[in-house]
Amino acid sequence: MGKLVINSYDEFAAHLGQELGVSDWLQIDQDRINLFADATLDHQWIHVDVERAKKESQYHSTIAHGYLTLSVLPYLWNQIIEVNNIKMLVNYGMDKMRFGQPVVEIDFKIEIEGQRKPALEGIASFLYYFI
Repeated sequence: MGKLVINSYDEFAAHLGQELGVSDWLQIDQDRINLFADATLDHQWIHVDVERAKKESQYHSTIAHGYLTLSVLPYLWNQIIEVNNIKMLVNYGMDKMRFGQPVVEIDFKIEIEGQRKPALEGIASFLYYFI
């Protein structure tokens, strides 16, 4: 299946409820995980400490950050679809996204000084494994 090319809103609407395509597989290796940890300042051991994860993690290896997984969506999307006749395409939000069973939910809002509307707001869900 080739890349889907969309040239108008009506063409986009014609695909509502249909599979748009399938991307190639993308390997998330430890180097990518470490770079993401550096970029986000999230160096939790389950992501970056290979030896500890082998011994203590139920997965017996490190795991990718959930937000790293989310962050590759534009790359994968670009393999599936090309949208023409637009000035720009910006992320407006996401609904009903889950990485696992939430145990704790935290409402958050990131504001921009001097701006009326927040840059980002939502509810973050976390899965906690207890010792």
